[in-house]
Amino acid sequence: MSNLIDQDIAHIRRVMPLSLTGDLGGPILSANYWRARLHRLLDTGHINKGQLADIDSLLVQIDLHELNAASMTATLAKQAAGQIANQ
Repeated sequence: MSNLIDQDIAHIRRVMPLSLTGDLGGPILSANYWRARLHRLLDTGHINKGQLADIDSLLVQIDLHELNAASMTATLAKQAAGQIANQ
């Protein structure tokens, strides 16, 4: 079981950043999808300390991605409002 969890964590670590970045249409798979997938691993009850640290690190990456996306959205909204006001 531990080996399967290690493989799943390694897979998530490889594909999650690319999926969250996505393309012009946005993320391929949402932050909520990745968060739920990581929580399912935690819910197995077969997580060792190293795996817990890896999962926690991935959850932090999701949080940072969401904060960066929110900050970028706010910045773009301010810029758009400034352009409208200057017209």
